[in-house]
Amino acid sequence: MLGRTAASNGSTPGPSVTFAKPPRVSQLYMPEHLASGGLSDPDHEGDVHRFPSRQVCATSQDGLLLLSCEVQRISIPALVIGKPCLDGLPDMMHLVFNPITGEISPCLPDIKGPRREILCNFNLGILTPADGRRSRSGPPDRYAVARLELEEHMMLRFLSETRDWGIVSRKVLVGFQEAVAWGGRLWWVDVTWGAISADPFSNRPEPRFVELPSGSVLPEDAYDKAIQQEDMLPDGEGGTSWWMPLPVNYRRVGVTGATLRYVEVSQEEPFVLSSFAIDADGSGWTLEHRVALSRLWVDGGHPWLPALQAKRTPLIGALRPFKANVVHLTVGNHVVIVDMDKGQVTGHCPRRDINPILQCVLPPWLSTTSISSLG
Repeated sequence: MLGRTAASNGSTPGPSVTFAKPPRVSQLYMPEHLASGGLSDPDHEGDVHRFPSRQVCATSQDGLLLLSCEVQRISIPALVIGKPCLDGLPDMMHLVFNPITGEISPCLPDIKGPRREILCNFNLGILTPADGRRSRSGPPDRYAVARLELEEHMMLRFLSETRDWGIVSRKVLVGFQEAVAWGGRLWWVDVTWGAISADPFSNRPEPRFVELPSGSVLPEDAYDKAIQQEDMLPDGEGGTSWWMPLPVNYRRVGVTGATLRYVEVSQEEPFVLSSFAIDADGSGWTLEHRVALSRLWVDGGHPWLPALQAKRTPLIGALRPFKANVVHLTVGNHVVIVDMDKGQVTGHCPRRDINPILQCVLPPWLSTTSISSLG
């Protein structure tokens, strides 16, 4: 289990991961110079303030991490008068990282012109052929990074063997959670509606759409209404942090038990946790589990669960990669493991924040995989 937001590790030469046994969350560290010094603009040092962002965009099913570093410039005079003004598009770079060997790829090339704006977010996915193309007995030999863009009606992709970006599709959708690699395709998920998948290695990707299970599709204004309901939640250190009840917090599509699954928690008591598996033909979903969490908390005798006492919806933390019946929830200041087959809480640990958690599968060949040889 890997936290999405990177922490700073001073002036060390490259990224690193401090691994923790689940349900504890592993932490990615990135040196400050990678996110700020390497992206700074000397001409602006005197009159702007730089705000760096460092995140894991996505993980491949082979354990490779797609990292994004952005530095947004804001005019200092604008900050003084209380009206921040963004100074153009952020500086940014994207890297592929092997968390076992510590190897990082060269920066993915920048995109010049109007297309560059498409990369000004963290909604990119990474896919390797081993994600579904061939036997899982060995390492991949190439990778693709891609983004689907709704307004532009296209897929923008980068291939490791060509080291270049290109446009390959015109029928696409935008997602709200991290892109997921499964079945030889990347899946972009709109947790209010459904998911669209495509093969970024193909020059004719043939996007496919699957709607969420019946009863899970939300109105078009679901996100707008959620933004209007901003609130404060405990931050794990005695304070509070700003939070909005966005659908992505209590809904998730991910790979677990070798199958794509959709998991959600209802927002009203008894806070029902439901899990669905995608059908064999990819056209719909089949309900596998349904558990009432309120009853589970009471029956299990867990007085340390504060979120239910405050009538807060438990948040989806992550899906267990190899156990389809297990879900990690974020409840107050804890990660809580729920076994849906048993209808029990089987473990928990402290959690300092409510940021999303990503799956990171580490196959045995990752320690000998060289990013430089992919493509």
